[in-house]
Amino acid sequence: MEDQLITFDDQILVTGASGFIGTRVVASLLEHGFRRVRCFTRHSSDLARIETLSRRYGGRAQVEVIRGNLLSREDCVNATADVSVIFHLAVGSGGRSYPDAFMIAVVTTRNLVEASLGHKCLRRFVNMSSFAVYTNRKKPQRRLLDESCPIEERPELCGEAYCYAKARQDELILDYWKRFGLPYVILRPGVVYGPGKNAITGRVGIGTFGLFLHLGGSNTLPLTYIDNCAEAIVLAGVRRGVDGEVFNIVDDDLPSSRAFLRLYKKHVRRFNSLYLPRPVSYLLCYLWETCSTRSKGQLPEFLNRRAWHAYWKGSTYSNDKLKRRLGWTQKLSTREGLVRFLESCRNGEIHA
Repeated sequence: MEDQLITFDDQILVTGASGFIGTRVVASLLEHGFRRVRCFTRHSSDLARIETLSRRYGGRAQVEVIRGNLLSREDCVNATADVSVIFHLAVGSGGRSYPDAFMIAVVTTRNLVEASLGHKCLRRFVNMSSFAVYTNRKKPQRRLLDESCPIEERPELCGEAYCYAKARQDELILDYWKRFGLPYVILRPGVVYGPGKNAITGRVGIGTFGLFLHLGGSNTLPLTYIDNCAEAIVLAGVRRGVDGEVFNIVDDDLPSSRAFLRLYKKHVRRFNSLYLPRPVSYLLCYLWETCSTRSKGQLPEFLNRRAWHAYWKGSTYSNDKLKRRLGWTQKLSTREGLVRFLESCRNGEIHA
């Protein structure tokens, strides 16, 4: 392919390769014909799915597994040797503390970037970011949230360690680009869903209080089915001429929060839920934020006005840049993706 950045025999590294997204990306790379894929995983990771892929493509490709810790500079140096493209998909849990999240997202990324730059063979670093870094506090309701949307300037105030860590991770990537010319692409997927990760997204609502509070209402959900997301990630790594770009990843024909919840109750299980109109949900977030502040941190601030703007205010989404610059097309329709998702939930793979 003339528009391909690397050859099919160039070395590729995928971090977080045994994870929900990582295994799909490895599979997509092999389906595209890339023959040297190095999978970096933690020592405790389950390698069953990677081993299955290795057996399936064993005669056509080399699937190498390296176990290690991205906090180890030595492990990063070993993992990045001779690597042309890095897909950095390793993520930490959103429930961690701020210091833990920073360590897992930012320090590990710094180690990986410095190691790869030291080998002087890197052609592109694909960094997995998140919609969580955006802010639309100054945008009217239902306005477009795309790659031009501003980034949250005070992510530490969002009440979510994951958001804070991802914002700082993106800043680090940009810093290494400015100082050392790091060739990067940043990806920001919406809600990645599919068999293996089937819990109801918090953009629909929360069940913290013993009753599911439906906060999303008529808001559009920025969903992307796992296979569609993996295809976009691969294209972002191998397409020529997109260095320094940011791409949001969402599917076509996105459902509303209300439609999603209705389908879930119909096809998976019934449960009681209470819809909170936007003014009421905003008031709830304001009151919770106030109480958390007065408690001096004893009451976790997982509900606040910044979270309301990010998750429940309501936006529209676009994948136009993804299609136009990367040539991405949706592999699986949203209709079929939801059918597979609901079936996996119904079969009890993961509780909602």
